[in-house]
Amino acid sequence: MTGLGSSCGACKFLRRKCTTDCVFAPYFCYDQAAAHFAAVHKVFGASNVSKLLLHLPVHNRGDAAITISYEALARMRDPIYGCVAQIFALQQQVASLQEEIEVLESQMASVTVGVAGFESSQTISNPDCEMLFSFQQDAMDTQYYQNPESAQLNHSGYTAGNQTFDGQMNAPLPSFIWMGRPKHFLQLPPSSFGETPRRS
Repeated sequence: MTGLGSSCGACKFLRRKCTTDCVFAPYFCYDQAAAHFAAVHKVFGASNVSKLLLHLPVHNRGDAAITISYEALARMRDPIYGCVAQIFALQQQVASLQEEIEVLESQMASVTVGVAGFESSQTISNPDCEMLFSFQQDAMDTQYYQNPESAQLNHSGYTAGNQTFDGQMNAPLPSFIWMGRPKHFLQLPPSSFGETPRRS
């Protein structure tokens, strides 16, 4: 018996007095217990369920009552397949998810191979860049020794141009340009070779 003057869901459905030794009371004492026990009684029969619970150890009766209620409700929804239909649907869902995992693993493997190939190509191309830089340096040295005065003038003009450019880049911008901008907007992306970062 669930309490003073109250009955379990099974006894309410069977319209009988719930006693202290009622086998259904510990497992059908919630709000929808009467509706669930109605399905259990229609599918399995109250007496059969009572005998089954009495033959089980006490610590296993709760799981048995939950399983019986679930199977009875599934059979009420699907009289032909019952809970087997839900099991089959879950198996199909698992198979579909496994296929998606395999596709994602294949895509990840392809991306990994592509990144490795790109890094290898970059490593191979680095000696060419160093050789080109060496050739350019040799040409500049040759020009310097052939015409040192012209080279000195070019160097002076290059230095002055860099100083002017650095002064322009370090000059503070008006405050109204950054008003309302998010903080990450102030961080310029790294420039590529031969280009300077631009403020948008």
